[in-house]
This record gives sequence, C-alpha cells and structure tokens, in this order.
Amino acid sequence: MHYLKWLYPGMKLKRWLLLFSVGVIAVSFGLAIIFNYKYIGLVEESIFRLMYRATGKYYYAVTTIAGIAISAMGMVAMTFATSRIIHSVISVVVPEGSDRLVELIFQKRKLNRGPSVVVIGGGTGLSVLLRGIKNVTSNATAIVTVADDGGSSGRIREALGIIPPGDLRNCLVALADTEPLMEKLFQHRFGGAGDLAGHSFGNLFIAAMAEVLGDVELALKESSKVLAVRGRVLPSSTQTIRLVAEMNDGSLVEGESSIPQTGKPIKRVFIRPEDVSPVSSALEAIREADACILGPGSLYTSVLPNLLVPGMADALRQTQAVKIYICNVMTQPGETDGYTASQHVKTIFDHVGSGIIDYVLVNTQDVAPQLREVYSQQGAFPVVADIEAVEALGVKAVKANVISETNLVRHDPLKLSRTIMGMVYKLKASSERMRLLDYYLIAEHIKDPKEE
Repeated sequence: MHYLKWLYPGMKLKRWLLLFSVGVIAVSFGLAIIFNYKYIGLVEESIFRLMYRATGKYYYAVTTIAGIAISAMGMVAMTFATSRIIHSVISVVVPEGSDRLVELIFQKRKLNRGPSVVVIGGGTGLSVLLRGIKNVTSNATAIVTVADDGGSSGRIREALGIIPPGDLRNCLVALADTEPLMEKLFQHRFGGAGDLAGHSFGNLFIAAMAEVLGDVELALKESSKVLAVRGRVLPSSTQTIRLVAEMNDGSLVEGESSIPQTGKPIKRVFIRPEDVSPVSSALEAIREADACILGPGSLYTSVLPNLLVPGMADALRQTQAVKIYICNVMTQPGETDGYTASQHVKTIFDHVGSGIIDYVLVNTQDVAPQLREVYSQQGAFPVVADIEAVEALGVKAVKANVISETNLVRHDPLKLSRTIMGMVYKLKASSERMRLLDYYLIAEHIKDPKEE
C-alpha cells in the first residue's frame, strides 16, 4: 500500500501524527475536567442500566468494552478525516495523485541529505555528469566557464555585453526536474534566415532575465525556479572574458571557438582581462563542499578557463573537499592531440599549480573498433591511461568503465555519476575517520591545566 510510504523514515510526518494524537487526548481530558466528570458518569450509568434490562445482570467489564469501542470509532473517524483532508489537498496541488506526491516528498528528503558536490567545467561533458548527479543529491553546484564566444552564446555576448548563456543553459536543463516539453523549449533553436536564426530560446530567456533583474546570478536563480532545478548553476565570473592561447610557435589565438581550429599545438592559455573577479558564492560553494569535481570537458577551453579566474584555484587548494578530476575519454583535435591521462593532469598543474587534484578518474573501458575507426578519421583517439605517470605527479588514479555504448564515445551519465558518488561517499567516510583519529591523537597530548 502506497499510504504506508507516509511512515517511511525521513518523511518527517510521524512526529506530527503523534502530536495530533496527543492533542486529541489533551482535548478529551480537558473536556472531561470542564464537565466535572458527571456527564461521563451518566453515560456509564446508562450503559449499566441498558445491560441490566437486557440480561438481568451487571457486567462491570462492559464499560471497558464500551470505552474501547468508542475509542476505536474515534480513531477510525480521525484517520478517515485526515485521509480525506490529505486527498483534498493532493487533488489540487498534485493532480497526478497521492502516489506522485509521496514519491516527490520521499525523493526530496532523500536528495536533500545527499553530499554537497561542486562540479567545475563547461560544454557537453559537464551537463552529462550533472544529469547523473541530480539523481543522487540536490546539493549540487555547477560552476560554469564564461569564455564561450561561438554560436548563439557568442552573438548574445557581443550584442548585449553579458556573459555567454549557452553552457549555463545546458547545466540548468541537465539539473532540471521538469516536464519534457519545458526542456525542449529551453533547448529549441530558431530556424529561418532572420536575426533569430540559430538562437536558442533558453539563451534568450536567460539574457532577458539578466536585463530585467539587472544581475546574471539572480537571473540564473530565478530561471532555476522555472525549471525546478535540483541544485545551483553559477558562472565562474560575471564579467566577460576572452580566452587566449599561445601556440608552440609563439603565435597567439584569441577566442574559445577559434583555438581548436588552428591545428597548432597549444603551449598555454590565459584570459583577458586577467584581473576579473570570481563569483563569491562560487568560492563559498567550493569551501563548503564535500567533493569538488573538475570536468569532464575540453581541457583548454572548458576546464582551465574556470581555474584561471583569480581565486578559483586557491579556493580548491584550501578546501577540505575531496578533489577529483575526470579525464576525457578521447583526445580532442586541435587541443589535446596525442595527450595521455598524465599529460592532461600535468597541463592543469602547469597552468595553476598543484594541490587542486587528489584523484584522477581514468576510463579503462575499451572503445569498440568501429567507433575507433570513425573517431580516428576525425583525428581523435582514446586517451591512454598511463596510471604510473599520473601517480608520479602526486595524485591517485582511479580506473573505471564509464563510457556509453552508443554511436558516440562519451561518458555515460549513470555509470559516471555512480562511480563518482561511490568515491565521494567512500572518501568522505575515510576522511571522517581520519579526522576523528587526529582528534584523539591531539587529545592525548593535551595536558590538564591542573596537572601542571
């Protein structure tokens, strides 16, 4: 029976049912005192007389039986009335019925107790991970790059002077708990040949909210309400930045969308202006997180632009959270040609220093030969999992099978989120034990002032 789910642990209803029962007893007791017991005595006497007339004898237990019967009828009446009240409310609030409401409450309570997770990146990879994580915890925060300058986002950025909304939109949709139609609406791109051609409705919506409210962060917060987002989506900065790459030949290429098109090896990337301000709530989320996750996503154009914002890398170094980098499954033409897993990690350290990664998640699942062939024609190949080289950089490598078995070689949302959250729960528990051990070790060396 689905009604029994109201009594599940964590629903926070049993305490109120108990309080309701106590209230009924208190009211009954109070009424008895008000009437000085005499009316209750009259009822009891009437029951005795009826039984005597019917049988010719006194049965002193009859009042106990009558009391139990009356109490039982009262409980039935209370239960029935309460159920009708609940049903009346449900029929208005959740037309789908009580089953749906119970599931929503149970799911909400469960997800609210999930770990606090911060995911840093951009592009398709970030939204893939978020789709899986939202089924485990509602305490997820996506910190998204604002260096995008291509497509609809780039056009809105140039026309309105705001941060590009594309990656922010994708993360909102990925974390959304809403109807499929609303998701399709936010992802819809206008056709035709006019000024709206190629624009995403979601991008325009976020841009309009930003203009109406005068604040991008507030616009994202209000947009999250429309989509019933489980968690938060934050930009790494509210200032527009340009990503610049210095190639091995010394040439400079400006623009996130232009960098992969040059076909030259990248020496380093940096942002202009370099003194942009980070979003304070993003730094706070990192400091308070149980786990911080970098990627998955393009190394130079999705992950690093966030870390290059002043204060971001330092916040990662200072946080007590478990820090995990999800290495890409395939190399990316124009960015990471020929890169192994350790080269991905080394590139991050070369740009922002060490201490921001504790663990590297590396895929060890084989890519199907037919997919290898397709990707090789585009210049992309599986990233080699050189575990020893990764751990030589001072981080621990975790091997896992986390790719989807489709016509695309990408991280599987379910596999990836299960692996990541399994690591988070395991490492968090281990960390708690270590802190407890440290506490006892310190306590043993603290002397009582009276002993000195």
